[in-house]
Amino acid sequence: MTELLSPAGNLEKLKIAFAYGADAVYAGVSHFSLRIRSGKEFTYETFQEGIDYAHSLGKKVYVTINGFPFNSQLSLYRKHMEKMAAMGPDAFIIATPGLVKMAREIAPEIPIHLSTQANVMNVLDAQFYYDLGVKRIIAAREISLKDLEAIKKELPDLELEVFVHGSMCFAYSGRCLISSLQSGRVPNRGSCANDCRFPYVLYAENPETGVAFRLEEVPEMGTYIMNAKDMNLASHLDEILGSGVVDSIKIEGRTKSPYYVAATTHAYRMAIDDFYAGAFDAEKYQKELHTTKHRGFTDAYLIHRPFEREGTQSLQSSISEGSHQVQAFVDDRGLAFLAKDRVCEGDEMEILSPAPVGGAVENERGAIYQKEDGSWWLRMKKLETPAKKRYECIHSGNENPILLPAPLPPFSFLRKKIATRPDDK
Repeated sequence: MTELLSPAGNLEKLKIAFAYGADAVYAGVSHFSLRIRSGKEFTYETFQEGIDYAHSLGKKVYVTINGFPFNSQLSLYRKHMEKMAAMGPDAFIIATPGLVKMAREIAPEIPIHLSTQANVMNVLDAQFYYDLGVKRIIAAREISLKDLEAIKKELPDLELEVFVHGSMCFAYSGRCLISSLQSGRVPNRGSCANDCRFPYVLYAENPETGVAFRLEEVPEMGTYIMNAKDMNLASHLDEILGSGVVDSIKIEGRTKSPYYVAATTHAYRMAIDDFYAGAFDAEKYQKELHTTKHRGFTDAYLIHRPFEREGTQSLQSSISEGSHQVQAFVDDRGLAFLAKDRVCEGDEMEILSPAPVGGAVENERGAIYQKEDGSWWLRMKKLETPAKKRYECIHSGNENPILLPAPLPPFSFLRKKIATRPDDK
């Protein structure tokens, strides 16, 4: 069965990803990963805890060491690689031939996965890295399924991993210098400022007079001219899995929210399991994925080419709300929730759960019940903490846990549909 690989920006997200069905996660520590903001959420100690936790479940952790080092950083990379190797991860994710060689010297027992930043698009490049000792190639986002089939035919023992969901870069496989130019933050060293998501104002200048004319697409807003939509290949997962050449499907998003990790992992877990059970239902997965915040969705490159269809850019805003708002998050014991938005007595919230809900319950605190469509819901009658403190409403930022009417699976999310979305009918 094809592996489901989810992002883990910190220890909590790692546990959430596994709870919702991930077979493996990818994560990194410090500036040696291409997600500095995410990497700072892991310390070496919590990363070791994450690896141990994964292995206790029979799951895997792949370490991102996919930066592009200067000469002055090579000794730092070596020390970091030695420290990570001692933790016993399941693979290193690396982007450069030199670091591949270093990893083979330091930890020959640890498999090497070639980062998408290496931009492998063809059999020749795949063969080159395979000969270096790379076990898996994370293909460039621009590759087609036909090209993956050609690589697998030539190199059947080489594992192939592809992104199926998440942010798309304006530049070719992330090879972008806009952030470095404008703010000094180097994308390929993990500190991209996401300048392509900013609104820009366009000007037309007459070089003879020096007069500049402002061009507006949206008054007072400028235009999001470089803002790519997010990848979403859930509806094509039957084609991808049916090809028989993809060993792992990957969700982007180490800096995304815990809810994003849960919802996307849940959707793609359902899609994989349904495909192998002969019950693939794209509408079901898309409904779940649309509950997350996104920039609009595109099929990207794997199945289609950009010139074959329009609508690959979101020109209205850098990100839009999903169909649902997360109200609360159930703690790791399953006995209480923490507010992530305003929750009041009498509120009804849908339960997104990583495991079956125990059953219907009703008592003085509230009710847990199932609707005709099979979804589970929670209605709170009484908002009370373990210390007996009572609230009529509790708001995001209040860290007091609120007792549930009955235990729910740990890491469940409580959510409401947003009724004021422009596309609601």
